[in-house]
Amino acid sequence: MHLLLVILLFLESQFGVQSSDSNSPAGDNLATNGLPFPWSKVRLPNYIVPVHYHLLIHPNLTTLMFNGSVKIEIDVKNNTNWVVLHSKNLKIFTATVLDENEAHLSDKVLSVLEYPAHEQIAIFSPKILTSGEKYFLYLEFGAPLSDGFYGFYKSTYKTKAGETRVLASTHFEPTSARMALPCFDEPIFKANYSVRIRRGPSHIALSNMPLEQTVKIGDGLFEDQFEVSVKMSSYLLAFIVCDFRSVSGMTATGINISIYAVPEKWHQTHYALEAALRLLEFYEQYFNILYPLPKMDLIAIPDFQSGAMENWGLTTYRETSLLYDPDISSASDKLWVTLVIGHELAHQWFGNLVTMEWWNDIWLNEGFARYMEFVSLEAVYPELKVEDHFLDTCFGAIGRDSLNSSRPISSLAENPTQIKEMFDTVSYDKGACILHMLRNFLTNEGFQSGIIRYLRRFRYSNARNEDLWDSLIKTCSEEDFTAGEYCYSSTQATKNAYRFAGEHIDLKKMMYTWTLQKGIPLVTVKRQGRKLYIGQERFLKIVLPNDPSWHSLQEGYLWHIPLTYKTSHSDLEIKHILTTKSDVLTLDEEVDWVKLNSDMNGYYIVHYDEEGWNALTELLRVNHTALSFKDRASLIHNAFQLVTAGRLSLDRALDLIGYLKSEKHNVPLLQGLGYLQSFYKLIEKRNIADITHNLKTYILQYFRDVIDKQSWSDDGTVSDRRLREEVLSLACDFDYPPCLEKARQLYNSWVESNGTISLPTDVSETVYMVGAQDDSGWAFLLEKYGVSMCETEKSKFLSALASSKDSEKLTRLLQLGMEGTVIKTQDLPDLIYMVARNPVGHFLAWDFVKKHWNELVEKFPLGSFGIRTVIVGTVTQFSSTEELKEVENFFKSITEQVSQLRVIQVATENVEKNIMWLSRNLESMRTWLQKRLN
Repeated sequence: MHLLLVILLFLESQFGVQSSDSNSPAGDNLATNGLPFPWSKVRLPNYIVPVHYHLLIHPNLTTLMFNGSVKIEIDVKNNTNWVVLHSKNLKIFTATVLDENEAHLSDKVLSVLEYPAHEQIAIFSPKILTSGEKYFLYLEFGAPLSDGFYGFYKSTYKTKAGETRVLASTHFEPTSARMALPCFDEPIFKANYSVRIRRGPSHIALSNMPLEQTVKIGDGLFEDQFEVSVKMSSYLLAFIVCDFRSVSGMTATGINISIYAVPEKWHQTHYALEAALRLLEFYEQYFNILYPLPKMDLIAIPDFQSGAMENWGLTTYRETSLLYDPDISSASDKLWVTLVIGHELAHQWFGNLVTMEWWNDIWLNEGFARYMEFVSLEAVYPELKVEDHFLDTCFGAIGRDSLNSSRPISSLAENPTQIKEMFDTVSYDKGACILHMLRNFLTNEGFQSGIIRYLRRFRYSNARNEDLWDSLIKTCSEEDFTAGEYCYSSTQATKNAYRFAGEHIDLKKMMYTWTLQKGIPLVTVKRQGRKLYIGQERFLKIVLPNDPSWHSLQEGYLWHIPLTYKTSHSDLEIKHILTTKSDVLTLDEEVDWVKLNSDMNGYYIVHYDEEGWNALTELLRVNHTALSFKDRASLIHNAFQLVTAGRLSLDRALDLIGYLKSEKHNVPLLQGLGYLQSFYKLIEKRNIADITHNLKTYILQYFRDVIDKQSWSDDGTVSDRRLREEVLSLACDFDYPPCLEKARQLYNSWVESNGTISLPTDVSETVYMVGAQDDSGWAFLLEKYGVSMCETEKSKFLSALASSKDSEKLTRLLQLGMEGTVIKTQDLPDLIYMVARNPVGHFLAWDFVKKHWNELVEKFPLGSFGIRTVIVGTVTQFSSTEELKEVENFFKSITEQVSQLRVIQVATENVEKNIMWLSRNLESMRTWLQKRLN
């Protein structure tokens, strides 16, 4: 799964909170009819296992209802009278238990007990179900199509002629298959599915497997019958009834790939087909396991909350994550579409073929899929320069992980709200970053062969965190081990050990330090002659070493860190494992400088002593290319993170980026510029006029050469185009006259053509933002937003509309988002965030959230991407103690509703971070700017 993600993961990048088990105490679990419910736990009993679902589903797109029946073959492990399974918001019409010959076990109508608190139902069989016997559970059910984004839900789109059309689609991950059919809705209950779907003649039906046959059944209805699925978890089941068009192609191994979209957006599907074909072929070769289904469909759903969903053989996407129009979509848009497709196709192996045993290890799905985005694109689309973006992924994870509200990668999650919150920065981004560190530790070949063993060992089954580590190293002889082979030793003395830079390492023990404890290590370095004195501690942004709580927050934290470093006298990367709180390394000779964490391949922050920072600052000034662009970017990142933590002075970090006038690579340049811009935005919201003015002046003066050399075109490499997009956006946002003049000129030409001419795609959003600042320009954009047939273009329009400095316009946008007609409900969380980051809109957005909280929770369930974006997007704009108190009081007033939400602590701790940054650094910033500008 993916999007609100990009915004959400970026926003959450600074944050986290532990929740408790929610099993009901004994005696509380009464069914809706007042009778005792026979099961008290949130998780289902394991004594009945589904083997095969035979599902018939019939959605009525006029009445917006659906009916269905399911016959579930079950395997009984213990004698019992009860079958307990999941069901949510379904009306059960009939429940029957059949024997292996499909004869009724009872003449009586079986009663169904419902326990909504755990989304469970129980069916009582008067005759005992005997262990080892084969039975069938048959249920008939119905419900309205869901209004939200989970279960079997309604989606709509408008044609160019203005006609509204309806489709029905599913989204089951993590716990919503139970909203579409009664089922055993936990990942460990893998089963086969035979699906039949009834539809009208003007629609098509899609499911995980290819269509086997279509039968005409009368009343103008058709029944599409699909091939039996492979064995899979319930959350991967999918079915859709729509009137879409598709484009198809065949991989080299005979897999049919089709891209489906709204008929009038069919021309936007061609790039996705090319990408899907190439990426699926790459994964088959990389994993050395053929994709096991005959087909793969990718479909763009008009209403979709996240970015995409990996349903086996029928992946679903938000339109912005799949459709690409070369006349409208930018280089960044193309990269995004390619990344999302790479992510969902990686899931066909990591998640679908091998599934985590329970949601506490969802990172085994999402961390791998996120990392494989980068591995696959680097191999298949090197021109997209995806390596430029991987550092941002790890920087985002560090932002979240360096607050006390973070959580371990593998964390407790029991109820649906807790499970939804597991789809966060830690599972996706930190998961990807520790896999990257592991790949560099094992070598590319060692990592690849290890994950192939993992996939082969657990295919069509479930795995846990430790299963991955056990699979990564093969057993080999002592001779191989001594020679440095990537394997377990065959002798007990070194069992589980791994050879790294001549050292014996217990791989499982090492990786547990990264997955079973929260946080990120800070590695401290002090150089004296040829000696390097190395230490490690937990990196925390808010608490200083002189704080009374410091030692308790550090207690028990120790990582096994694969250190790498380079020096002024060696181009070779030197390696060492740090498994203790401190260590001393001896260099071969005295050196001018040492840079730890080569290319930021390790997941840790580095803090040098004063001499070390001085040497690296001077190196950047006189010969910055002596370090790789990744090393330069990570130095900038680490320095400003240490400033936030109160461990490094702001002056020193600002002096470090003084070399950026000479920087030619976009990654370190945008890293430094991004920090300056974020400081500006923080201070601007506090209405500190002198610093706001001086910082803007400094940025425009210092980076003028970079700004002035940007062309308003789509020329150049992907890296050039990304730099242009970011730099010109900042220049116009800072009211740089040449930028405003050119943007207004382009906007006026576009308006005069009634929106028919194509603007340069990489700068179009900047042009729209400048145009939206007057009444007529804003009104024209809103009109075009309503008729555009390209969601990527509409997202740029919406961002521009939300940049208005007119609070009445922002209020109108929020109202339109709540109504859900002009602005779709799926876009409301993003819109709230866009308004909140606008200096005119951040109180407006917060007041809107408080006023409409209950309606928002109805639209976006607690724990979902949407509600987390709403909370984080509004709260993290604040930076005063008064605002913090206001936020805390609001959430206290709804404690019963939000007590289990990690994101509340995440957001409030981020406000504390903002407050602390200002108190520590405001005067330093004022003085530093006065010196530079004078």
